[in-house]
Amino acid sequence: MYDYIMVRYGDLTLKGRNQKKFRETLNKQLKRKCSYLNVKFEFQHDMIYIKLNDVDADEVISILDTVSGLSSYSKVVKTFYDLKTIASLSANLITEVSKGKKVTFKVETKRADKRVSLTSLEITKEVSGMILSNLNNLIVDVHNPELTLFIEVRHDATYLYVNRIPGMGGFPVSIAGKGLVLLSGGIDSPVSAYLAMKKGLEVDCIHFESTPLTSVESAQKVIDITEKLSKYAPDLKINLHMIPFKDIHEQIIINTPEPYVITIMRRMMYRIASMVAKINDCKVLISGDSIGQVASQTIESMVTIQNVTDTLIIRPLAAFDKSEIIKIAKKIDTFTISNRPFSDCCTVYVPKNPVIRPDIEKAEKYEKIYDYKPLIDKVINEVITIQIDARKHLDIQSKGLTVKEAFDNLNK
Repeated sequence: MYDYIMVRYGDLTLKGRNQKKFRETLNKQLKRKCSYLNVKFEFQHDMIYIKLNDVDADEVISILDTVSGLSSYSKVVKTFYDLKTIASLSANLITEVSKGKKVTFKVETKRADKRVSLTSLEITKEVSGMILSNLNNLIVDVHNPELTLFIEVRHDATYLYVNRIPGMGGFPVSIAGKGLVLLSGGIDSPVSAYLAMKKGLEVDCIHFESTPLTSVESAQKVIDITEKLSKYAPDLKINLHMIPFKDIHEQIIINTPEPYVITIMRRMMYRIASMVAKINDCKVLISGDSIGQVASQTIESMVTIQNVTDTLIIRPLAAFDKSEIIKIAKKIDTFTISNRPFSDCCTVYVPKNPVIRPDIEKAEKYEKIYDYKPLIDKVINEVITIQIDARKHLDIQSKGLTVKEAFDNLNK
């Protein structure tokens, strides 16, 4: 039924002299993601037309849903300027979308072709009258309709579509640089990664695994989450850096007063993450912190924890409520995975009374009890980096009791 998908750029229109670079980056990413489909792209200044060539429109929409930098898109019927033809095709479109149910509707016309004698309002009145005479399930509501029929009369053709499907918005991934996401396996950090990509950051992910203190299944959670996130990457791939954290984890538990265990643990993580970020040319760290949500996310805790690094830390969820975070997690399909009952190193040994206003001097004093620097050097040398591909599922659960053992067996 549909001939084209009309795609509208997002915030790119606000970027002045950078518009061309932003559009070129987005156009390349979109073509790459659709490369296996028999579609044709027609790029214009303010939008993109995707000619379907009998490809299922919904299949293309599912790809557009993973491309940041797009404002909205519509499934379009292309025709010539003839009011009766426009009204007939429009009635078919409305019937397809409404399924014959009673709906409120209105018509909006944009007449770009000034050779047409009727004004936009006159076209709207003529076409809506013909539609209403043929369909008895429509109720006119020009203020808040459930369904809007758009008619765009352009020089080359007339385009008809019903409603607009919202896109991700934001900027194309990679346009803002590269960041390293601290990915725990919980609900928040995957959402933080998604929001960072939406704003144009290419991402790597880092996970601190403590197998066999924690289960291999907890590491599998993170692999599966990264797989979900990778569909938003330009080439459908994200690098995941697995940090063998067990030895440092044990030293922290043995040597640190219980209230400070999580504070010291996160300080160690940020030290290591900063080093991994530098090695992989990531300019920022991306955290899933939401102010006040847990003890380690009070302002005092965040200040004490980030004191160990000069690397910029971005917290996309800082002012989000948990319900808002969960809504996005469900949208990007990571929520169910995050809820699997396998603890990571931050949740397997949770202090009964964690400090909520930790002191930097105390944290530094507790860290001097043992020499952690050789342990950090060791884990940097033993990082396992894997490329997660949205099109290829990786399962390590039956390959060993530790992450290292699992990947050693996979590589045999």
